[in-house]
Amino acid sequence: MGSRSRRRRPLAAAAALIACLLVASACAGPARGPKESPSTASRTATPTQPWTVTENAKPGTGDWEIDSSAVAGDAQLAGYADHTSVLPGESFGLFVTSTLGDVAVAAYRVGAYGGAGARLVWQAPQPIKAVKQPDPVIEADHMVVAKWAKTTDVATTDWPEGSYLLKLTAGGKSRYVPVTVRSRSTAGRLVIVNAVITDQAYNDWGGYSLYDGPGDSRSTRVSFDRPQKGNGAQQFFGDELAPIQLAEGLGVDLAYVTSVDLDREPDLLNGASGMVSMGHDEYWTVPERTAVEKARDSGTSLAFLGANAVYWRVRLEDGQTGDRRVVVGYKNTSDPKKNAVNTTVMWRSQPYPHPENSLTGMLYECFPAYGDMVIQDPTFPLFDGTGVKKGDKIPGVVGIEIDRAYPIPGTPDALTVAAHSPVTCGSNKHTYSDMTYYSTGKAGVWATGSMMWVKVLNGPNGKYNITDASVTFVRRVMENAFRQMAKGNGKGALQTTPNLSGLNASASTSTGTGGPVDK
Repeated sequence: MGSRSRRRRPLAAAAALIACLLVASACAGPARGPKESPSTASRTATPTQPWTVTENAKPGTGDWEIDSSAVAGDAQLAGYADHTSVLPGESFGLFVTSTLGDVAVAAYRVGAYGGAGARLVWQAPQPIKAVKQPDPVIEADHMVVAKWAKTTDVATTDWPEGSYLLKLTAGGKSRYVPVTVRSRSTAGRLVIVNAVITDQAYNDWGGYSLYDGPGDSRSTRVSFDRPQKGNGAQQFFGDELAPIQLAEGLGVDLAYVTSVDLDREPDLLNGASGMVSMGHDEYWTVPERTAVEKARDSGTSLAFLGANAVYWRVRLEDGQTGDRRVVVGYKNTSDPKKNAVNTTVMWRSQPYPHPENSLTGMLYECFPAYGDMVIQDPTFPLFDGTGVKKGDKIPGVVGIEIDRAYPIPGTPDALTVAAHSPVTCGSNKHTYSDMTYYSTGKAGVWATGSMMWVKVLNGPNGKYNITDASVTFVRRVMENAFRQMAKGNGKGALQTTPNLSGLNASASTSTGTGGPVDK
C-alpha cells in the first residue's frame, strides 16, 4: 500500500474497516459465489472442452462458508500449511492449534459449481485431536513464527488443480487455511496467480506485519509458518475469490500457480496463453518479475485486475519448514543487502530502479481515493457488449487504491487509456485513475487501475455507490478479457488506438502518494 513503509494507526484501522464493510467475507464468512451470467459456458462437457467445464459440472455446496458469528478467534482455533502450493497428488503438512476441542477438517475447491462457489473434495475421516500449540515466537526483525508440532499430513490424491480452502471446525467455530494445488504445465492455458507473497506482507497474525506492530514497530521479515489473520484467508476473500469463481464458470482452460512458484520456477509460464494478476498483487520478487516479463515478450497476455501491483521489491528466504518461507521487505536502505538488484525497496527507487509502468503500463498513484469510472475510449474491445459511450460514468468502480498512466520513460509507447477517471486522493490531491492497455504485437497487457474493480463482483453496495449496472459492466468486461486472453497462440493481443498523448497528462507524480520515480 502506497509509499509508506508503515501505515499510520488510524489509516490502518480505516482501511481494515473499509475492507470489512465492502466485502463481508474479508473479515467474516464469505458471500456465496457470484451468480452465473447467461453467457456462462454450458456445463455439458465434451472431449474438446476444457477440463474446467467437466469440473464445474460437479455438484457444489454452500458448506464451505463460515458465518461471521462463527469465525474462531486467534487463540481458539487456527492453522497453516507448510507449503503455499503442491502439485496434484503431493502432500503438505497441516499445523493446527485448538482450545475448542477436536478439529474437523474439510478441503473445498473454489469454482463456479452452479453458483455454489466451491466443491467438497476431501474431508478427514475423523476429527483431529485437539492440541493447544505454543505461543508464537518473535524472532529477529520482529518476525513472528508459529513453531508448532505438525498435526497431520494431507495428501492431495485426486484433487484437481485450483485454489483450495481448508475449513477447520471445532466447538461450533471455524477458520480457513488456503492452499493452491498448482498446475504441472501452463502451456496453452490462462493462468491464475494466487498472490501469496502480498497476503503474507499484510498478515499481522501474532502482532506483526510488514506494516504494523506494537508501538511504533513493524516487521522487516514475515513468515509463512503461521496462520493468517481474520477468517484465515482474509486477503484471498477480498481480492481473489470472486474473479476465480467467474473465470471457472467461463469454460476456458485454466491453470493455477502462486507468486512463490513464479519465484522458484523461471520457466513456469512458458507457452501460457495468459496470466492473471489478482486484485492486490503489490509485492514482487526479482525472479517473479523476470518470469512474467519473459512470458509477456514470448506471447503471454497479462491482466492486472487491481492497482498498486509490482510496487514493493522483496526477496524470499528459507524458513523453518522449507525453502521460500520468509518474505524479506525492509522497504528502505536499512536492508543489509545493499546496492543489489534485490535490495528491498520500491521498484521505482534506487538502487537499480525498475518502475512498474514498464510492465503494467501505469504507476501506482494514491490511497485513499473513491469515485466513478469514466469511459475515455468506448471502442476499446474489452467494452464490447456493454453499450458504453465516451464520458459515461460507471458508479463506484474506482478506489481504494488507484493507478495512473504517465508519459515518462518506461511507459509503453502505444498505450491506450480506456478509462480516465477524475478522483480526489485523500482530502486535497486531484488526480486520475486510469484503465490502460498496450500490445507487444504478440500479447496484450490490460490493467484496471483500481483495487475496487474485483470487489464490485460481490454485488451492489450503497455505501460506495456500486449499482447493479456497475456489477454488470465489470462482469462483462472481465468475461471479455478472460476469453480473449485464453485464445493464445499470438491471438490474445487486441487492436486498440493509442491515446495517452492526447490526454495532456503531466509527467510529475506529485498528484499522488506513490512517490517519485528514480533514474
